Amino acid sequence: MKEKISERITVDPDVMVGKATIRGMRITVEQILKALAGGLGTAELLREHPELEEEDIKAALLYTSELVQKERIFAVGRK
Repeated sequence: MKEKISERITVDPDVMVGKATIRGMRITVEQILKALAGGLGTAELLREHPELEEEDIKAALLYTSELVQKERIFAVGRK
C-alpha cells in the first residue's frame, strides 16, 4: 500500500506550492477529491484528464485515508 502512494503521490515545494500532486503533475490530490465529491465519476475524471491513470485516483484516496487515520481529536474542557 505504501509503495502505491510513494510511486504516485509527490510533494515538491516547486510544484503547486508544495501540495500533494499526482506524479509531479499539476494535478493535486485536492482537485481529485473535490471532483469525486462533486459527483464526477472515475471514468469521467479519467476522460477529462487523460494523463491520469486509475491507480492515481486510488493512490489519492489511499493517501487521504492515511492522513485522516492519523488525525487525533482532543476534547478541550471536558471532564
